[in-house]
Amino acid sequence: MAIEGPLRELGIHDVFQLLDLSRKTGVLRVTSELRHNAGTISFEGGAIIFAEIRSNPHPLGALLLRTGKISEADLERARDMQQRQGDGRRLGEILVSLGALTPRELERQLRFQIEEVVFEVMSWREGYFSFSEGTPTEVPTDAVVRIPTEALLMEGARRIDEWSRIEGRIPHLGVVPMLAPPQEASEGELDLLPPEWEMLAMINGVRDVRAIASELGRSDFEVAKTLFGLESAGVIVLADPGTTKRERTTLAADLAELVARAEDALARRDLEEARGVAEQAAGVHPHDPAVHLLLGRIALASGRGADAVEELRRALRLDPLAVAAHRVLGYALAATGRFGEAVEQWDQWERLAARSETELAQVDGDACLTRSRPCPPSSRRTRTVSSSCGWVSSCARRGSSTSPTASP
Repeated sequence: MAIEGPLRELGIHDVFQLLDLSRKTGVLRVTSELRHNAGTISFEGGAIIFAEIRSNPHPLGALLLRTGKISEADLERARDMQQRQGDGRRLGEILVSLGALTPRELERQLRFQIEEVVFEVMSWREGYFSFSEGTPTEVPTDAVVRIPTEALLMEGARRIDEWSRIEGRIPHLGVVPMLAPPQEASEGELDLLPPEWEMLAMINGVRDVRAIASELGRSDFEVAKTLFGLESAGVIVLADPGTTKRERTTLAADLAELVARAEDALARRDLEEARGVAEQAAGVHPHDPAVHLLLGRIALASGRGADAVEELRRALRLDPLAVAAHRVLGYALAATGRFGEAVEQWDQWERLAARSETELAQVDGDACLTRSRPCPPSSRRTRTVSSSCGWVSSCARRGSSTSPTASP
């Protein structure tokens, strides 16, 4: 039996609950065009046994290697036993039998993989879901765990509640923890749990929350929660690089002022100044989509198409409804020769900008400037995506990577 529909009609939490209560076995696929992302969750009797997501694939072997749980030699030996020696066991089971990994650590890593994907998908409010009933066939041969769906739903709700408290001290993942200066009156030893000691060992005054999570192979939430506790106990202090390391910029510089300065420099074609000021804005507000859109436009104007694509993708991850980002990303993709993807972005832009006269006028201006002459009023088009597609075609014919204006 197939169950499918848009998430705006049946929320993702309700979908998970339905599959849990009916003890379904099969595969749930959730896609989001706005996020350029898709997740796959495998169920067995209502429990979750596997999950993966396009934007953050983590094969078990690579994850264990990156977090230092096994060595490269261990991984190669286990794969050799599977592929050349015909060992039918799962990769995780082989690593445990070799003594490279404990069963407990294997289960922890597998649960971590699944939970992070599920919690990411649970945050989606738009998209489309489809459940296909039947025995899952795409579960990798690493190992299998069974996680009660109800437990993940409860944990997801708890995380939302706890994040509201943590964000007061850790507003974004770019915050850098540092050891607190010793207090003269303090006596005795620190009484910390093993995960807290492990966290302290990673603090060097440079790594931010995201980097620590990556090094330890833990979730951003878990790391932020532990750091929040350590800061509350006075063991560490939390510093925002955006307010402690701003050279030649006042500490009270407002985001709007920095963006305005960068926009002015970009308009004057002073790309070095524009880039420098925009990077200052990104340091203060690393999760503002407008800042990454600005950085993408500057990179595109500087002829750095690949950098532009990366920044614009980041802007869209932060705000999938950023209309201008879709349009400029189309130009950046075309500048790197990815014409098919460029047209897809302009199609997405057209759907979102249908009622925006500002965007329609802007893309007309972009198309005119690519022809290096002013457009007469009669040349305006309602279906402005065709102008952009025409520019792509001309680029393809002449093999040029020249990009149009990087206007907002």
